[in-house]
Amino acid sequence: KARFLRINSLALNNRTLHAGGALSSADILAVLFYDVLRLDPKNPLWPNRDIFINSRGHACEPLYVAMADLGFFPWQDLEQIEDFGCHLHGLSATTTPGIEVAMGSLGTGISIATGMALGLRTQQRPGRIFLLSGDGELQEGLSWEGALCAGKYGLDNLAVIVDRNKYQSTDRGTEMVMPLEPLADKFTAFGFAVRRIDGHDIGQILDACATLPVESGRPSCIIADTVKGKGVSFLESEHIHCGRFGRDYDPKILDLAIAELEGSS
Repeated sequence: KARFLRINSLALNNRTLHAGGALSSADILAVLFYDVLRLDPKNPLWPNRDIFINSRGHACEPLYVAMADLGFFPWQDLEQIEDFGCHLHGLSATTTPGIEVAMGSLGTGISIATGMALGLRTQQRPGRIFLLSGDGELQEGLSWEGALCAGKYGLDNLAVIVDRNKYQSTDRGTEMVMPLEPLADKFTAFGFAVRRIDGHDIGQILDACATLPVESGRPSCIIADTVKGKGVSFLESEHIHCGRFGRDYDPKILDLAIAELEGSS
């Protein structure tokens, strides 16, 4: 399923494709949507559902592919992505059935997720909040304001998963732009129970999600170490991540990328 998400994400070739984050998060999204999240595609507003938030809204392609595959909307809708009148945009938005929060303003996700988790607890609803965060957006101060609040209220129905691919939307690494490490220590200091895993090891992702919360009475943070552009060798090595198949569309490079993914085991 993770390979299926990668191949079809690139095949969308929408105008604002962020290939690096789409590919680095595919294993995480496959585990969440095909195994972990309690959802009803035919009833997206089911009161007892889990809530998934794609905090870095630009890496939305594998999310759209998974949701179409599960029946949140017709598969054919993917063919009109970013066309006028289509509900699918270059940033995940609430026009799409099953998308809970419109994202795009980086760094706001943890604060939004904290408020929603507190709301679910206040209403005594069983749903959990799963937030997938990019690592670059953790350079935004609002992320840590939300983390402070989550720790204060002991929101163990909240799980923050960090796609720790160590690069931003260009070839500048996070540690060059604004260092994040020691990231686990930072989340621990803000009241989270933290677990660090290989974000491309399906078994580790499954185990980490199955044992949530990491610690009762504390919000959870799973730091998933990943490779930006995972599965496409020249994306992994050359750090060409943002808009390569969109604004700078080159069909030959796109075909090479998809062929490499289709040939992988």
